[in-house]
Amino acid sequence: MFVSFFESVKYVGHLLPISFLRIFLGYYYLEQALMKYRGDFLTRPRIADLIAEWLPSSHAPNWFKIFASAQMIPNWQTVAFIIVGLEFAIAISYILGYVVRPMALLGILLCVMMLFLSGPGHEDFYKTFLAIHLILGWVGAGRCLGLDYYYFKRRRGIWW
Repeated sequence: MFVSFFESVKYVGHLLPISFLRIFLGYYYLEQALMKYRGDFLTRPRIADLIAEWLPSSHAPNWFKIFASAQMIPNWQTVAFIIVGLEFAIAISYILGYVVRPMALLGILLCVMMLFLSGPGHEDFYKTFLAIHLILGWVGAGRCLGLDYYYFKRRRGIWW
């Protein structure tokens, strides 16, 4: 497995800058998840306040607004745990370079949800993250400096 790790730079070295972007984004998500976990994000209804504040002026479809107001606001603690859990999962996946494509899909869903729920000041931020997740998933960024190259060599498939 270690041979495959170093071999990945030799054969898929053109993905090296994208791998650094992947590792940086994984570190960012880990930092955000730890900050939310250690802070009061899981104990205070911050996400419910955010949804209630920005949902009426959001560009989200009506079905999402109905779902958010009927399900996400009353169950804010479950939504907060899901967000923190997804951030931890995406962080570990991006740092290790393991199953990057499925985690990029989850990252896209998380960014779209946060894009719908956030205010106008954060739209560019989440659109940029959405584009980065699309690129990481499209090129399979875990194949260089990651564990995905080991599985990519042995089992060809869409997930690697």
